Amino acid sequence: MDDQYVSSAYDFNTGELKLKGFKVYEIETAVNPVPKYSRRDFYKICLVNGHSLIHYADKSIDVNGAFLFFGNPHIPYSSELIEPKQYGYACLFTEEFLKTHDRSESFQESPLFKIGSTPVFMLDDEQKAFITTIFQKMLSEQGTDYAFKNDLIRNYINLVIHEALKMQPSDNFLKHQNASSRITSLFLDLLERQFPIESMQTPLRLKTAQDFAHRLSVHVNHLNRSVKEITGKPTSRHIAERITGEAKALLQHTDWSVADIAYGLGFEYPTYFNNYFKRMTGAIPKSLRA
Repeated sequence: MDDQYVSSAYDFNTGELKLKGFKVYEIETAVNPVPKYSRRDFYKICLVNGHSLIHYADKSIDVNGAFLFFGNPHIPYSSELIEPKQYGYACLFTEEFLKTHDRSESFQESPLFKIGSTPVFMLDDEQKAFITTIFQKMLSEQGTDYAFKNDLIRNYINLVIHEALKMQPSDNFLKHQNASSRITSLFLDLLERQFPIESMQTPLRLKTAQDFAHRLSVHVNHLNRSVKEITGKPTSRHIAERITGEAKALLQHTDWSVADIAYGLGFEYPTYFNNYFKRMTGAIPKSLRA
């Protein structure tokens, strides 16, 4: 699932992926990589054939045969080849590519990508054949000039997701490995559970690293070190980006006043929210209103 799994077809850079929103490629390798946690800025679905040890967050999963893997950019993962030969397909995509609008459910709440869920689904021969066909269609389609190519590939990805939702995930966990991964997963899960803001009667409660540390019963310094180690970003940055994203969605897709939005996001006064939003985005909240 990590870069060790890719073939020569994997010759694009992350800038290209962010521009297009997706990339499909074929997996073929005989390399035995050293296990190493990694994190990417995109989601990944892999169809892999072979025997591997997947290191995912603070656990390891032993998989042998054909399986689907769902990678979350908020959770570190890597793979260790047990057999020298691996083959299959992979699709990378950004959350923005698959989400239909800003208020749609985050992938972190999806049963497949949710923090704390099992990311591996073993496939029988029929499932393997069907999903292989979907990946082959995506691989073929991405090279065409079809005007609605993105919509078609988006539908193919959703088809793979729905097929996986009908399966039972693998529970072949081996052991806990990294306490920082577990704390980070809990933090990100707790952060995401606060959204979307549906009512001004239930404003945002957890707004600082200290708030989250208290809820998780850990020292704030320990939380900050863990989150920075695993994700590469400070705790405060995750919180600020998520609040700003929700603010944009509320400004664009509700008729709430700026004052109501400020209160819903936990700001005591609208001026505090205005200053915060401008510092984060370079624009005032009213500029997002049509």
